[in-house]
Amino acid sequence: MKNSSGQQLRIRLRKKIIEYAFKSGSHYPHIGSCLSCIDIILQTMIFEMSKNDRFILSKGHASLALYVILNYLKKITDKELSSYFQDGTNFGVHPPSTLPNHIPLATGSLGHGLSFAAGLAKGYKLLSVKQVSRVFCLISDGECNEGAVWEAAMFASHNKLDNLVLLIDKNGYQATGRTKDVLGDGASGAKWKAFGFNTFQVDGHSLIDLDRTFKAIKKISNHFPSVMICKTVRGKGIPEIEDTLNSNYFHMSPDSYKKALHDVELLK
Repeated sequence: MKNSSGQQLRIRLRKKIIEYAFKSGSHYPHIGSCLSCIDIILQTMIFEMSKNDRFILSKGHASLALYVILNYLKKITDKELSSYFQDGTNFGVHPPSTLPNHIPLATGSLGHGLSFAAGLAKGYKLLSVKQVSRVFCLISDGECNEGAVWEAAMFASHNKLDNLVLLIDKNGYQATGRTKDVLGDGASGAKWKAFGFNTFQVDGHSLIDLDRTFKAIKKISNHFPSVMICKTVRGKGIPEIEDTLNSNYFHMSPDSYKKALHDVELLK
């Protein structure tokens, strides 16, 4: 895929996130977190995954980023996407498992996604199929505060789940402040290496860097799981809220909505 096409897609999907966050009327669309991880999900689900692979969004508060990708892939319709955060919807701020093949786990209570993903990866191994399916799991750096994450990490390493790829959206924030100030850096490369993961530091907003790292992981033959620690910016694409705590609780007025759509066109 040409760089220009990838850039256009990055902008297009961000504009959809902004559009539906605004239309929802919600004061908690977690738009900052959606914009920090959309490039990671884009590269993973659109360009990297095969039909037998599975993706787990453990940081469920970024559900809108997942929904716009599924809409792009024609797994959910425009009508379904337009019901986001509306009465009676199947597509809330935290994703329910209403589409088992595409959202196999209801997430939002942080810390459970990696455990589920590791179990799924182990299950694929036990099936002894010729082409072992891969499991991709996206968590947040703040989520690394959860003890269940590290139990799952030990399980994955001990069982040599080389079909598991962990993606960490390292935007430097969690609900109440910067992650380093709340409980330290749980998403450090040294920590994940100590737990037996093949560890990569990645620019989470570079489709080229993400693609390069996925290719590097495929060449590894030590049978251990891999982690891509993706450095990102909360609210990426909207300068008004980039790298701020308030980006997750940004409620757009009609004027700020129009400005956000304009600003995201200048995305780098």
